[in-house]
Amino acid sequence: MTDAPHWGVQTEYHDATHQLVAAAAEAVEAARSTLGAGDDLVGPLILHPGDPLDRPLEVVTEDGRSLLLEGVVGADAPLGYHTWNAPDGPRRLVVSPGRCHLPPDLRLGGWVVQVHSARSRSSWGIGDLADLRAFGDWAARRGAGFTLINPINAAAAVPPVEPSPYLPTSRRWRNPLYLRVEEVPGAAATLGSDLEKATAAGRALNVDRRIDRDAVAALKLGALRRLHDAAPPTAGFSSWRAAAGVDLERYATFCVIAEDHGADFRAWPAELQACDGAAAREVRVGAASRVAFHAWLQWLIERQLAEAAAALPLLTDLPIGVDPGGADVWADPHLFARDFSVGAPPDEFNTLGQDWAQPPWNPRELRARGYAPLAAVLRAGFRHAMGLRIDHVMGLFRLFWIPRGADPRRGVYVRYPSAEILDILALESARAGAVVVGEDLGTVEPGVREEMAARDMLGSALLYFTDGDPSAFPRRALSTVTTHDLPTLAGLWSGADSAEVTSIGVPVNDAALAEVRGRVARVAGGEGAGVETVIVNAYRALAASPSMLVAAALEDAGAIAERPNVPGTTCELRPNWSQALVPPLDDLLATPLAESLAQALRRD
Repeated sequence: MTDAPHWGVQTEYHDATHQLVAAAAEAVEAARSTLGAGDDLVGPLILHPGDPLDRPLEVVTEDGRSLLLEGVVGADAPLGYHTWNAPDGPRRLVVSPGRCHLPPDLRLGGWVVQVHSARSRSSWGIGDLADLRAFGDWAARRGAGFTLINPINAAAAVPPVEPSPYLPTSRRWRNPLYLRVEEVPGAAATLGSDLEKATAAGRALNVDRRIDRDAVAALKLGALRRLHDAAPPTAGFSSWRAAAGVDLERYATFCVIAEDHGADFRAWPAELQACDGAAAREVRVGAASRVAFHAWLQWLIERQLAEAAAALPLLTDLPIGVDPGGADVWADPHLFARDFSVGAPPDEFNTLGQDWAQPPWNPRELRARGYAPLAAVLRAGFRHAMGLRIDHVMGLFRLFWIPRGADPRRGVYVRYPSAEILDILALESARAGAVVVGEDLGTVEPGVREEMAARDMLGSALLYFTDGDPSAFPRRALSTVTTHDLPTLAGLWSGADSAEVTSIGVPVNDAALAEVRGRVARVAGGEGAGVETVIVNAYRALAASPSMLVAAALEDAGAIAERPNVPGTTCELRPNWSQALVPPLDDLLATPLAESLAQALRRD
């Protein structure tokens, strides 16, 4: 049941087993208080080609042209963000195609790569964009069509560096730890022997399988800072920085203050907690060179990411939210419902529910701004990408709000203006010429998948979760065997994953795992089959499915038993997001299993 006068606060919901659950009363009241009552907020007027008009509209387009729309929105009406001269004053008008970009003949096989773990012998302790480019070269020569990468959004590069790619400090900017220092223009000539020493120290970090992001940050940022300080800014960087505007300056300022006071702005001196306050402005001026350095890092990442995308098209990944003490919240605190975090109610694999420690966007504030923050985040995700995977796509419709510090089972669903949000998504997808994949696993309310299909969005299909043969998988889907939160094939088949999870005290649903194993056995070999045989057969069956996109986890190319992440655990219990592939990427790609898996994924 939705409480319409209170912006979609749901007093009850159906869980993963279809049982009706009453939302916690205290969560309902807290959400109502945050959102306020009433539905009188005037948002943007969103139109589509072919829509009838009940009155003529005088419009100023985003490029400054005057335009009169009357009768019907013509097929030639410019898509974009315009201004309508409404009777009560200027109002934002959006013309959206309503449907995302989706080539009708799309049919590709690809890979899922956790970039940080895919380190080579040349890496400085962590996989980087040059490793991604090298992997892309290898995969493209074997017929792959794309690589889905984990979110590479920015983490505050001060210790302790956050390991989870799904808890970034910003969704607008990227993580400088993914830079290959040696490939920065002028690095060898400027740093000379210092670069050789730093390279040796960086490669020495590869001895430990566990990724030490603090050590990586110290080495990489130290070398890059010396390089930045030794050379004047280029015209290319200066023009790029100017075009990026105030959002980049705020992010770079955050990075400077974080170096002095830590990654969580909530613990900073009070005068620095306001991004546009006098103290923050003083930092921008007084530490101008340091601010410029962090802006320069973002420019370098754009260049190296573009090179990786040129080797093999990238499907990027958009996390559901950001760190509550991070750069995005500091730069725009009113956009967020800061007394809540996003999560999920219990399901069969996460019986205690999940708290992802990320504050949700306030839907009233988002709509009041004409969805400009959403458009900015989507543009960043689409840049250099053939498509965008949206983690927990149900969040475009509703989010599970958990009062900060409460038990994840005591949350409440809050609805979002999904029709308008999907129109913005369709517009940005069309402009980028990039597809959209929605991760629609877990608790999915009725109507979501139908709306995704109507918007030309791809869904997600997992062999682990689907009964029957992959030949019956949906066509409009990205189909995989597993995800980063579930066992690898080797971990499932050998039982090693269940043993590890049990050993750290996380509940295991043995009945559900038995069902998953049975699904794999039906398509990949009986109980006596070896791990490598099961891996190749499972992906061969997946590649033969009708799904437009299919992808293999790079961990499975190495028959690696450990999954990237065990939900509900901390780094003290387990090195989530911090285990490098074994062997190194160079050696893994030379194995017969990697070669066989690449051939199994071909969809010629």
